[in-house]
Amino acid sequence: MHRRLSIFTHKLLKNSNSILNTTTKHTTTFFLCSHFNPSNPRAGGFAFFRFLSYSPVSRRPPDPEDPSNLMKEDGVSVISQMWIENFREPDRIATNLSSYLRRLELWVLAYQKVCADEMGAYMPRSAIQRAALEDLLALRNAVLDSRFRWGARLEFYIKSPKDKTDYQSLSKRKIKAILTTTQPTPFQDRLVQEVLLMILEPIYESRFSQKSFAFRPGRTAHTALRVIRRSFAGYLWYIKGDLSTILDGTKVGLVINALIRDVRDKKVIDLLKAAMVTPVITTKDDGVEKKKKKRKYQKKRVLAEDEPKPDPYWLETFFGFAPEEAVKLPSWGHCGILSSLLANVCLDELDRWMEGKIKDFYHPSKSDVIWNSPEGEAEQGNTSWPEFVPTSGPDKTRKMDYIRYGGHILIGIRGPRADAATLRKQLIEFCDQKYMLKLDNESLPIEHITKGIMFLDHVLCRRVVYPTLRYTAAGGKIISEKGVGTLLSVTASLKQCIKQFRKLSFLKGDRDPDPQPCFRMFHATQAHTNAQMNKFLSTMVEWYKYADNRKKIVNFCSYILRGSLAKLYAAKYKLRSRAKVYKIGSRNLSRPLKEKKGQSPEYHNLLRMGLVESIDGLHYTRMSLVPETDYSPLPNNWRPDHEKALLEYIRLDDPKTIEEQRSCIMDQGLVSPQDYISMLVWNYKRNAVMMDQLSLVNSGSINTERDQLLLLGSNQDKLEHRTKEEEENGERFSVSQM
Repeated sequence: MHRRLSIFTHKLLKNSNSILNTTTKHTTTFFLCSHFNPSNPRAGGFAFFRFLSYSPVSRRPPDPEDPSNLMKEDGVSVISQMWIENFREPDRIATNLSSYLRRLELWVLAYQKVCADEMGAYMPRSAIQRAALEDLLALRNAVLDSRFRWGARLEFYIKSPKDKTDYQSLSKRKIKAILTTTQPTPFQDRLVQEVLLMILEPIYESRFSQKSFAFRPGRTAHTALRVIRRSFAGYLWYIKGDLSTILDGTKVGLVINALIRDVRDKKVIDLLKAAMVTPVITTKDDGVEKKKKKRKYQKKRVLAEDEPKPDPYWLETFFGFAPEEAVKLPSWGHCGILSSLLANVCLDELDRWMEGKIKDFYHPSKSDVIWNSPEGEAEQGNTSWPEFVPTSGPDKTRKMDYIRYGGHILIGIRGPRADAATLRKQLIEFCDQKYMLKLDNESLPIEHITKGIMFLDHVLCRRVVYPTLRYTAAGGKIISEKGVGTLLSVTASLKQCIKQFRKLSFLKGDRDPDPQPCFRMFHATQAHTNAQMNKFLSTMVEWYKYADNRKKIVNFCSYILRGSLAKLYAAKYKLRSRAKVYKIGSRNLSRPLKEKKGQSPEYHNLLRMGLVESIDGLHYTRMSLVPETDYSPLPNNWRPDHEKALLEYIRLDDPKTIEEQRSCIMDQGLVSPQDYISMLVWNYKRNAVMMDQLSLVNSGSINTERDQLLLLGSNQDKLEHRTKEEEENGERFSVSQM
């Protein structure tokens, strides 16, 4: 055995030139020296044998042309850092945004988001093919080199994964149809829009006014209603304005001027300007009515694997209930999803102007019960019941508030009507000068609170109430007395709800609404139909969450849907009347219906065996089943959750906060000054030891990881031993002093 081993090593040593050429002399010497132990020659021999039998692994050098090598960070971390920087310095003018356009991480993240919208499924970063990355890189370079053109129809830098069309082999007729008819937004345009939105949104979200609540993350119609309930109590006159014509489009120069106020990057401004200037090709309608073709039988189309599912019926129905203020979405040229952000950028100047007017208009009165402070911004009154305002004397505080949802504004004024008329005149002049928008008194009506103000399909009105007020007088005596005041009521508009149901063909008539059968669900099963209507009712319950008449309005919606389904089932199962449907299927239509007898005696047995689908009855068929109204008050300085997290992170990251916390801990006596000083000394010594270790490693005195670990352990032991000695010396010193 030993003879064979010696022959094998002799042959290896003969041909060792090829092995030694792959390694340097320093590496070979280090390996032999570090593994050879004179006291144990057997271990050294085996180490030498392992070295000779080692075959070096040939690692491929990184491909310089691979686009994945350009991604150094995750796209989400890059965006998070942008949000933090902009919220830390909200007034800083953004100048160098082209550096973010060069970050391939943002383009990959935009590709993932657009693919999720296009294909209905999220694509992880590892699933993106190299060809797609190369196309993304080409698109990025085209944007940076000003070679990108909005609205391309035939030449693309990158195409959707679903698009398998070969545009070079198309016929002239198809090419002409593509160039002259309305086409969906190109995939590459949506990518550029998404990247620009990632860059611009954190810049402007840190600057936008707290008075706007549309097209912004974390601010919904519910937030606007809660702000109205909190801040608009006690106002007598209201100005409601519709500026939604700005959402249809405005002059490019006005938008660019609003952008340049905070963004001074020429590349980004030129991209946005080109998106608004480039014409959008749409199909021309000559006004000739086409002959109606007979409807042929169509088979059910099977969706492809990568094709997103259409919206379900209940969701389409709920979208039909969108209030007037939320129906119109801005669409400016090729801006796409950037249009809503640009609209808010333009209208933010109106928000700032109104904030200045609110401060100028505020005149406190000492005789006022609630608003009597000179600042006016502090939260006053009963914070747990903000919609109640007690009656004040004749000299009341003049106060005003403002809110904007998209292109619709609402102004509340506490004072004489003449003040509201003066403000309306100033507002008309401002819109004319700033937006070139011609408004008149009819488009900005002044209405009293007693008439009811419609906003977001909710009616604002007031009621006079006489609550019992209890307070503690001098000497600890509790006094109860009758008070009088006004209560701001936010109720859902039943008239508007009937109008929306009529538009969706669920009922007919105004004074006595009669439900109509929902024939779109004729071919669906009873279980599926009931499930769809239950989901719709759940969304309606959530939509009217903050309405005072939540129980009444939801119960009315349930009555309309239940009557519509009863008529549908009566026509489908030939039961002739709704009464017979309710008799067989019960009040909530949870029992199965059949064509002949209308019942199935073996249904419960089949359901127990899992052979039939369970049928859920309609929800909220009785008013007692509807949840109560949510009256939880909104804080005065409310912010969305993501903004709270950002501001808290910035506050904790500030060195001043850390010093304040340390001083607070020391003031409270949780840490004595002596312990604090010893902690600082311990950190200083530990840092000194670590610096010595790093200097030894960098100088090359320590080569192996084992030696580094041994040195670290020895230094730790030395440090602990040194601190123990110092503690003992301190104890001896204190005893000697005693």
